Amino acid sequence: MVYKNFLLRCLFAVIILSIYFIISYIDFNLVFYSILLIYFIIVLEIIIYFKTYKFIPIIYIVFSFICFFNIDFKVLNIVDFNLLLIIIITFDIFSYFFGKAIGKTKLINISPKKTIEGLVGGIIASSLFAIIFSYYFEILINIQLFIYIFLIIFSSLSGDLIESYFKRKNNLKNSSNIIPGHGGVFDRFDSFLFSIIVYSIFVSF
Repeated sequence: MVYKNFLLRCLFAVIILSIYFIISYIDFNLVFYSILLIYFIIVLEIIIYFKTYKFIPIIYIVFSFICFFNIDFKVLNIVDFNLLLIIIITFDIFSYFFGKAIGKTKLINISPKKTIEGLVGGIIASSLFAIIFSYYFEILINIQLFIYIFLIIFSSLSGDLIESYFKRKNNLKNSSNIIPGHGGVFDRFDSFLFSIIVYSIFVSF
């Protein structure tokens, strides 16, 4: 079951990345509208499926969107944005894999299935992928890059935990059943929602 779910996550990641690369190849500005659609669907999920505490998660989504809207996709470096996605996706996949495969030590009560072993495995794997990507696309590998990688990983985990907290408050296992085999759009993009806040700050400064 571990490997089946792992492969399912990998497959979904490949599909999402393929759609993203096709859209960005046609016109990178279209990525903005695609992500805008994702935000809209997430808000709908919260309105439809969350019975209580709707206002707080909606404020959170709106704040994330404001940070996302602050990014100028007309001048955005596509390689930098791709690095962001690589960090988020690889951390999500490998923290899940290592957590299920060797995880024994619970990380936090908000999300009982998350383990310290999964976190460490996700950090190592995501960092390696980020460094390989940076080397291949000639991104300067220095202390600033490592700090950036760590912050995105931390924000990815934070986004996941925030979404888990909102689900627990509503006694939900999944944010919706829109995506077969997954916990909903909010659940699948939870790491991105918080990471884009950190990314927006980096882009601004």
